[in-house]
Amino acid sequence: MGLQPRTMMLAASATLALLTPAAGAATTTGSGGDLAAHCAALAQQMQGHWPDPSTRVQKAESVPEGTLPVFGPFDAKPDPVQPLKAHCLIDAVMAERKGVDGQSYAIRFRVRLPESWNGRFLFQGGGGTNGDIGNGLGFVPGAGLTEPAINQGYAVVSQDSGHDNDTNTDPARGGQVAFGWDPEARRNYAYASLKPVADGAKALVARFYGKPADRSYFAGCSKGGQEGLMFAQRFPDTFDGIVAGAPGMSLPRAALAQNWDVQVFSHLLTPDGDGKRSVFDLAKTFTAQDFSLIRKAVLDACDADDGLADGIVAHYGTCTGARLEKALAQVQCQQDGADACVESAKIKALRESLAGPKGRDGTPLYAQWPWDAGIGSQDWSVWKLGLSQPPVPALNVVVGGAALHGIFSATPRALGANPQEIFQQQLAFDFAKDGDLIYRTAPPFNTAPWDEMSARSPDMDGFRRHGAKLIVPHGVSDPVFSVNDTTGWYRELDARYDGKAKDFVRVFPVPGMGHCGNGPATDRFPAFQAMVAWVEQGTAPDRLVATAGAQTPWPGRTRPLCPYPTYARYDGTGNKEAAESFQCTGR
Repeated sequence: MGLQPRTMMLAASATLALLTPAAGAATTTGSGGDLAAHCAALAQQMQGHWPDPSTRVQKAESVPEGTLPVFGPFDAKPDPVQPLKAHCLIDAVMAERKGVDGQSYAIRFRVRLPESWNGRFLFQGGGGTNGDIGNGLGFVPGAGLTEPAINQGYAVVSQDSGHDNDTNTDPARGGQVAFGWDPEARRNYAYASLKPVADGAKALVARFYGKPADRSYFAGCSKGGQEGLMFAQRFPDTFDGIVAGAPGMSLPRAALAQNWDVQVFSHLLTPDGDGKRSVFDLAKTFTAQDFSLIRKAVLDACDADDGLADGIVAHYGTCTGARLEKALAQVQCQQDGADACVESAKIKALRESLAGPKGRDGTPLYAQWPWDAGIGSQDWSVWKLGLSQPPVPALNVVVGGAALHGIFSATPRALGANPQEIFQQQLAFDFAKDGDLIYRTAPPFNTAPWDEMSARSPDMDGFRRHGAKLIVPHGVSDPVFSVNDTTGWYRELDARYDGKAKDFVRVFPVPGMGHCGNGPATDRFPAFQAMVAWVEQGTAPDRLVATAGAQTPWPGRTRPLCPYPTYARYDGTGNKEAAESFQCTGR
């Protein structure tokens, strides 16, 4: 189960207690009082014109020039935070109903309509378990949107996917995953809310500006990336271009992998007198020195494969075999109690984690994970192990455990009210017996969670026929969704289209990057801009020039991100810190 950076700490806390400049002339709605009047009249103007007649406006207000964005306490924020340009803000609701679990549900969405419109529409993807209407600003770092799209003239929509964290949270049913007890709410979360919201927002755009959008786009990361692929596969005519960052295309399988990691790393813990292990001790299993030595082994073995030893394993797919084993052996302790080495049990646990979960007879239940220099970074660790300071339990426990049994099981159940309870339940999970639970059905859940949640189909016939384009950036050190799953899907896609998948889909692995950003990586890249240029100018992206942020060892360094299966190779003579000294080459 994946979260965007803005929701990552929110999940743990709750459990514990573009952009291209607009082309051509902008459409202007008027200024000052004209905008306010136009906005206020929208609710009445839309009556009888919504695609879904159950839709109604809850709020319509004009936002004046210079207003600062309102972020939630855990929202990612642009640096620096920019004041908003004048626009109309509409909050609407549709499909209000009573669920089979007795809760009241609805699909809520937020639309921002800029006073000076560039003729384009953007659907902003969600994150984690959703349940939040979103800010509708069009700010999605993991998809290359690093400043609010509303300020660039895009009309933007965000949505809650059919449940509300404020009203549908039930501690007795897993807290924020309580919607998983209602089949329709679960289906809305999987995909069913997407098209009605897109249609409703597009109708609102057309009514407000007097014409439909010239181009429609989607951008999301994590669960938002899964939503982008759901649009491409189930509703292929909706958008002209999609950026699906770190897509949770295999959400239920990834949740199995999270439970697997919890069990694997728990073997490093010493039980107390009652035979129990503490969830908070997971963060203490590896030291900073351990991960420093492991990264050294990976870099010693594989860093130079791209022509330059620079702390980035650009040719990551080759980091396997005897040389990796030799490098790991050199940092592994040869005897208990030795200094400046990694205990053999820790390396064994890491191997088992990266190998992915296994079911009966060793059958793989998810993809493997690559050895990469981002292993052990803070972004990686908070998911796999948690943090010691401040104390944060592994998100694989508090997010993954609740999601596997509350959303991705046909017989939903809550694992407990606190991280330790969830942890104990995860330790007792039997992969040989129940590794197939995501494929089962049981009334009232007559569709298996895998069939409902998966966005991994290589059948993109409708999307291709529509002429739309898809860009998929994915961190090689993503601890939530394996980049190997994404590249494996792309190979299936390429086989289906006789080696021509690159004509409409491009996957960009990001070495060192974690989940939707961060890590020792060049994690700032113009994926969204490249997608718009591909759609509107026909310029297919042969590379994305990415920049390293302040959190890296090399702030300001640039590198090309290359479309899979190519990688960035140093030319041997140029500036080692500049993207122009690297070429995208075949494997």
